[in-house]
Amino acid sequence: MNTDPIASRDGESNGNQPFSPVIPVANSQPQKLSLPHSQERYEILVRSIAGIFWEADVKTLQFTFVSERAEQLLGYPLHQWLEADFWINHIYPPDRDQAVNACLMATQQRQNHELEYRMVTADGRLIWLKDLVTVVEEAEQPILLRGIMVDVTREKQREETLQAQQVQLDLALEVAQITIWTLDLKTNVITCSNHSDALSGLPASVLGYSTFQEVLDHVYPEDRELLRQAMARSLQNRNDYDVEFRIFWPDGSLHWVSSRGRVFCDSGGQPIQMVGVAMDVTQRRQLEQQHLEREALMAAIVQNIRQSLDFKHILNTTVSEVRRFLQTDRVLIFRFRTNGNSGVVTAESVAQGWRSIAGEIFQDPCFARNFARLYEQGRIRSLSNLQAENLPECYLKMLQSLQVQAMLIVPIHEKGELWGLLIAHHCQEPRSWQPFEIDLLKQLAVQVGIAIEQSELYQQVQRLNADLERQVHIRTAELQLASEFEATLKRITDRVRDSLDEDQILQTAVQELAMALGVTSCNAALYDLEQRTSKVSYEYTDSRVALQGRVVQMDNFPEGYQQLLQGQYFQFCSLTPNPLRGYVAMLACPILDNEVVMGDLWLVSHKYRAFNQQDIGLVQQVANQCAIAIRQARLYQKAQAQVEVLAELNRLKDDFLSTVSHELRTPMSNIKLATQMLETILFRNAGQMSPSQDHLNSQDAALILPAAAFSKAVKYFQILKDECQREISLINDLLDLSRLETGSDVPVLQAIDLASWLRQRIDPFLERARSQEQTLQISIPSNLPVFATDPSHLDRIVTELLNNACKYTPAGETIAVTVQIVESADVRSQVLQMYVCNSGVEISGEELNRIFDKFYRIPNNDPWKHGGTGLGLALVKKLVESLGGTIQVDSADRQTRFVVELPSLGVECD
Repeated sequence: MNTDPIASRDGESNGNQPFSPVIPVANSQPQKLSLPHSQERYEILVRSIAGIFWEADVKTLQFTFVSERAEQLLGYPLHQWLEADFWINHIYPPDRDQAVNACLMATQQRQNHELEYRMVTADGRLIWLKDLVTVVEEAEQPILLRGIMVDVTREKQREETLQAQQVQLDLALEVAQITIWTLDLKTNVITCSNHSDALSGLPASVLGYSTFQEVLDHVYPEDRELLRQAMARSLQNRNDYDVEFRIFWPDGSLHWVSSRGRVFCDSGGQPIQMVGVAMDVTQRRQLEQQHLEREALMAAIVQNIRQSLDFKHILNTTVSEVRRFLQTDRVLIFRFRTNGNSGVVTAESVAQGWRSIAGEIFQDPCFARNFARLYEQGRIRSLSNLQAENLPECYLKMLQSLQVQAMLIVPIHEKGELWGLLIAHHCQEPRSWQPFEIDLLKQLAVQVGIAIEQSELYQQVQRLNADLERQVHIRTAELQLASEFEATLKRITDRVRDSLDEDQILQTAVQELAMALGVTSCNAALYDLEQRTSKVSYEYTDSRVALQGRVVQMDNFPEGYQQLLQGQYFQFCSLTPNPLRGYVAMLACPILDNEVVMGDLWLVSHKYRAFNQQDIGLVQQVANQCAIAIRQARLYQKAQAQVEVLAELNRLKDDFLSTVSHELRTPMSNIKLATQMLETILFRNAGQMSPSQDHLNSQDAALILPAAAFSKAVKYFQILKDECQREISLINDLLDLSRLETGSDVPVLQAIDLASWLRQRIDPFLERARSQEQTLQISIPSNLPVFATDPSHLDRIVTELLNNACKYTPAGETIAVTVQIVESADVRSQVLQMYVCNSGVEISGEELNRIFDKFYRIPNNDPWKHGGTGLGLALVKKLVESLGGTIQVDSADRQTRFVVELPSLGVECD
């Protein structure tokens, strides 16, 4: 809360002076406690008042006290308010005397009073103040003035605005000749404003106070019911009405009146009066009617113009319709030529008896200098009497020669440019052109400009269509030629790629190119970049001069071969006759492969030939195809040579293996026989056990060796026997593979009972699996049908797969064998499916791709250290294929599975 003291004239804090609020009290003690509190509330109240609270001397009118709001309102410090004559000096001079005198007079009469005046603020503004003054008396004498000043500037501004608006409204009603009327619904009397004479032609004293029926008598009979119904609906629906009707003036003329009214009701909702305005709209109605007629005429003319896109018809229709509308003697359209100094009358409509100027050309060099820009800006020239106009002598003579008395000229623009003039000539007499005639001609000129633009666009479209048809024919021919070239390129490409012989490739390319392009000669050459020579490998020509086999030194024609070696084509014609061919035109294109130039193609034609882009494109495409085909041919030749070398090496390897196998088989047979003989010598008695048995009773044996030597002999003999058997197995595997690869091992088919046969082959592996702490699971249905196959091949397949599984399955893992019979896709035979799956083993994808290769063994994947030759799975695959089956392998999630599918080979079964 602001605790600043309220200003007083002596400058001291006036805690209890000059204002001391009187507070009623019951006793002295409560009064002492409440007085400061009441004083504080009083000061707050003074500060919160929106006006200036003040006190002043009754004689000098000098302020003795003002509230803080004074400084905020007028901007003067509070201490200035307390100066002598401050109030008088700061009243706006025009208001000063009246305000001061009124205050003094009312004070003398001891009357409270109100004053309104303007004061000047510290920043020079004027504000309106309402001053509510109270005269404080003592002994019936005024001793003090006390009051409140309130800012009423906004209210005064609103009053001034309303007064100005009222003046403007009165002036507008007078100028617009609008009558304000009031209908008393109880008395049925209409009261009109002072402007009613302009509405009805009657004096205001006559129409200013009439009954509704008296007013209705002046309404045109056909419109009376319309007015009645409009007012009745307004009264019924309590809404405004708006109606136009006709009234008769005393002179018999008919005038249009527009009337708008509103219903006013009493507190009970009952209509008591209608108030409205009325104004004469006769001129507007006449203008609207004329406008409608002109619009209809304009629409008809425009329709006639736009019915055709023919240029001449548009212009002739325009001048004919305009002359008929204007009822004049001559209407013409003058079109400027490109130089702007002359033009021609392109269309004319002229009345009989007046000279025709259609087709005449008028030269006027000064027109472009003096008038062209004005008409470009839309100038309209209206001349009612040529004799009274200040025209140049040359124009006046020219117009007099045409018998022109009055003239109307309107420019015609097309695409924003001055195209020509629409001109009306009146030849009989001078004529004043009416504004609506000028306006109509102006609008018509715009429509003519649009019609001309559309006509020219139509003609342009026609020309474009013709040009488009021509281009379509040309393009069709080009496409047909391109299609032929594409077909030629495809034919050449197919023939070139069908061959892997370089000579055949080049022969095909040059022959097809020569025939397709109709040249006299075409040849292909291959480069030797080290020797910098070019040899013509093949030529197709109708000339007697043959170049095939010719070797050209590139340095003899550096300007040509330099471009070819950079992969660029070129064409030229001979300026001097060639000794062999005479005058010719030639095209050379490199045969480029991976930025290496392999050779070139040369085309020779007659001297007037210029090879176009299609010709060059075809040659380049053929050259590219030749490069690809030559590269492929060379790669093929290289590959063939490598294949032949590899085939020879493979044959030598097979021969070697076969020979070695045969050669080794005989000594191995002798070794095996010698081993058996040695066994017989070492163990002479029939009751003695051989080293191959699990237990040897040396005490019962009659030995030829001491016991210590005998024990070593048994160990070495077992090693000898095992290795001998291993070598024999390797040799047998090699021989079997050799027979299978050469096709000499033909399967011997036999019908077998699959269930029992497979059990007999698989059961022996149960003991081996148990000894290696493996689990062998066998799933063979008992109702398997009789199956036709080669039992020896199938036995080898099953044995090898189970050997392989036992060999590579770690202890504690499982081997599962599953067999089933399924119908083949052609439903003509049955297929045996056998799954051999072992867990604990996972083979990488790279090793899976090589698992059926000969001599390949998976490294570090033999937990039992059985070893092997790497021929087992290769042999299995060959055996499966010899039986017409397939074998697949997959490995994931520490599990490997072999899947064998064998068809039944159709042997008759008992």
